[in-house]
Amino acid sequence: MKNKLLTGIIVLLAFSACNQKTETRVLVFSKTQGFRHSSIPNGKAALLKLGTENNWKVDTTEDASVFTEDNLKKYAAVIFLSTTGNVLNTYQETAFERYIQAGGGFVGIHSATDTEYDWIWYARMVGGNFESHPKPQEAKLIVTDKNHPSTKHLGDTWTKTDEWYNFKNMNKDVKVLLKIDETSYEGGKHNNDHPMAWYHDYDGGRAFYTELGHTEESYTDSVYLKHITGGIQYAIGENKKLDYANVKSQYPPDSTKISKTVLTKGEFYEPTEMTVLPNLDILIVQRRGEILLYKNETKELKQAGFLKVYFRSLKDTTVNAEEGLLGIAKDPNYAKNNHVFIFYSPADTSVNRLSRFTVKDDKIDMSSEKIVLQFYSQREICCHTGGSIAFGPDGLLYVSTGDNSTPFDQPKKPFVNRGFAPIDDRPGFEQYDARRTASNSNDLRGKIIRLKINEDGTYTIPDGNLFAKDQPNTKPEIYVMGNRNPYRISVDQKNSYLYWGEVGPDSDKDSFATRGPRGYDEINQARSAGYFGWPLFVGKNFPYYKYDYNTGKTGEKFDPLKPVNDSRNNTGIKELPAVAQPFIWYPYGNSPDFPQTATGGRTAMAGPVYYADLFPDKTRMPEYYNGKLFIYEWMRNWIKAVTLQPNGDFYRMEPFLENVKFAAPVDMELGPDGKLYILEYGTGWFSKNKDSGLSRIDFK
Repeated sequence: MKNKLLTGIIVLLAFSACNQKTETRVLVFSKTQGFRHSSIPNGKAALLKLGTENNWKVDTTEDASVFTEDNLKKYAAVIFLSTTGNVLNTYQETAFERYIQAGGGFVGIHSATDTEYDWIWYARMVGGNFESHPKPQEAKLIVTDKNHPSTKHLGDTWTKTDEWYNFKNMNKDVKVLLKIDETSYEGGKHNNDHPMAWYHDYDGGRAFYTELGHTEESYTDSVYLKHITGGIQYAIGENKKLDYANVKSQYPPDSTKISKTVLTKGEFYEPTEMTVLPNLDILIVQRRGEILLYKNETKELKQAGFLKVYFRSLKDTTVNAEEGLLGIAKDPNYAKNNHVFIFYSPADTSVNRLSRFTVKDDKIDMSSEKIVLQFYSQREICCHTGGSIAFGPDGLLYVSTGDNSTPFDQPKKPFVNRGFAPIDDRPGFEQYDARRTASNSNDLRGKIIRLKINEDGTYTIPDGNLFAKDQPNTKPEIYVMGNRNPYRISVDQKNSYLYWGEVGPDSDKDSFATRGPRGYDEINQARSAGYFGWPLFVGKNFPYYKYDYNTGKTGEKFDPLKPVNDSRNNTGIKELPAVAQPFIWYPYGNSPDFPQTATGGRTAMAGPVYYADLFPDKTRMPEYYNGKLFIYEWMRNWIKAVTLQPNGDFYRMEPFLENVKFAAPVDMELGPDGKLYILEYGTGWFSKNKDSGLSRIDFK
C-alpha cells in the first residue's frame, strides 16, 4: 500500500514538473504610437533590475513583430509599459489573445489603458480606457485589498505624486486593489469611486493593471517597485506551460491568398449603386441616368436602360447637383419576378422617387415602371440625397433619404452655419434648417424608410416602424430619423439589424463654448426603430447649441434624453424620442475612440454582414469572416471588417485588404456566390474616371 501511495506521489510530482516551465521569462513591451512618456527608459531599467532580484529573465522590446504564437510561448507574463495608440496589427492581436487564452499573464502599467481603443477584448483585459487627466500632483490612495501581492506591503493609505487618470469603458468585473481619494487632489471625475489598480482572471489568463508610473521618480521608489513586483508575480502565477488546446481566437486568412479580381475598369461615369443578380450578372446605376449591365458569362458591360434625371443645378446648368439616379436593388424574389427597385430624381418634377421595374432580355422595361413612393425635394440649393436601397431577410424594403439641406454658409450674412448644425429657421432660409427635414416626423427627408412591398407594387406599413400608423403629424413609413446623408445602407440577413454610413458635417474644430462639436461621420446600427439625432447631435451624441442667427447669440444645448424640435419649419411633433446610441464615429482628424479609421476626408459607408452558411461551400469567403460587418470609406479608400459581440455591440475593427488599392469605393455587395463585389467611383468628382471599376474579391 505504501509503495502504491509513493508511486502515485511520484507520478503526480512528475506531471506537475512537466507542466512547469523550466525558467520564468517576462516580456516588457513599450511601443508608443501616441504620447511617449519620458519615464519609459526608467521603467525598463527598473524591470530589468527586478528581474535579476526575482530570478526572472526579462526581455525588452518595442518591436511588435515578436507577438507571434511561437515567441509568446516563452513568456510567463507580458508587460505593457506605458504603451500608447495602436501598437499591434490584427495578426499580432490575435496571437496575443491566444496567448492569454492559453493561460498567459498580462501586466499593464500607466498608459497601457491609453492603448488599442478599438480592440474591445484588450480594453476588457486591461480594465478600461484612459479618458483624461489633470496635471501631476500629490494624492492619497486608499488600499481596498491588502491580501494581494501588489498591495500586501501597504498600509490603509498611500500618498504619492503621479499623473492621475480618469477612465471610461471600465470593466466592472475587475477586482479593485487601490482607489484614489478624489478629495485629496483636483481633477477626479469618478464621484469618489475611482479605481487606480486592479486585477482579474480574464479569458483563460491573468491580468493586473496599475495606473501609477507616469513619473521617472516612480522607478526608484521602493514602495512602488514592490507594488509592480507583486502585480508581476500575480500575472506569472504558477508559471505553467501554456495550453493552446481550447483557445478561441482565429487568425485572419493569409493576405497573400486574397485577391482583387477586376471585372471592368475605366468604363463608369459616376456609378452610384449596384445589385448582383442570381446568375452573377450585375446591374449598375449611374447618377446621370444610365443603367448598365455587366454580363458575368461574356464579361461585357452594356447599357440596359436610361432614366431622364435631374443631375445639374437649376440655377447654373454647368454645376452638378447631388440628385440623379441614386440606388438600385433586386427584388428578393427576382428569380421568379425579375423585378428591381430604383431610387431616382426625375427631371420633370421636384421629387425623389422609388419605383419598381421589370427586367426583360437584359433590358429594363421602362414601360413597366410602378411608382412605389415619392416625396418633395427642393432643388434650389445642394445637398444630401441618400438613395440607397436594401432588403431585409423578411422581405421588407429599406431606402435612405438625405436631409435635402445645404452645408454651405448663408451668403452675405454675419452669422452663418460654419460647418456646424444647420438650424437657421428664419423665413427665407429654409434650406439652411435641417430640422425642417431630418428631425421632422412629418417629412420623409433625412430618414430611412421601411416598407412591405405588395405583389402589385403598392406598399403597406410593417409593424415596428418609429411611429404608429395613425399618429398625428408623423409619417408611418419612417423607420429611422435624424439622418443627414445616409448614403449606403445594408440589412443583416439573419437578425434584420440595419446598418448605414452617415456622412457628417464639415466643421473640423470643436466650438464647445458657442456652437458645438466638430463634424463626425458615423457608421450606425439600428436594432429597432429610432431617432439618431441630426441636426441636434452628432458623433457620440455630442450636442449642438441653439443659435440666434440674427444676433450671433448662443443658446442652451440640445438635450439627447429629451430632444425638442422647436423650429418654425417643423411640421411634425415637437418632442422627439431620446437619441439612439451611435455605433462608430470619427472626425477629419485622429479619432481617440476608433483610431483605425485614420484621418482625412470622410464619407462613411456600410456594407453587408457576412454569414458563411448562407452561401455555397466552394465559393464563399473563409469562416473567419462569419458574422462580421464590412464597412468602407469612399474618401479614405479603406475597407474594415468589424467583429460584433453576440448582442450586436461593437467588438473589434480590423483592416481588410489593406495592401490593395481602391479608388473611392462607392458600393459593396455580397453576390449569391458568397463573394464580395466592389464598385469604385474613381478619384475625380462628377466625371468619367479611368480608375473607376467593378471588382470581385477572391480567396485561394
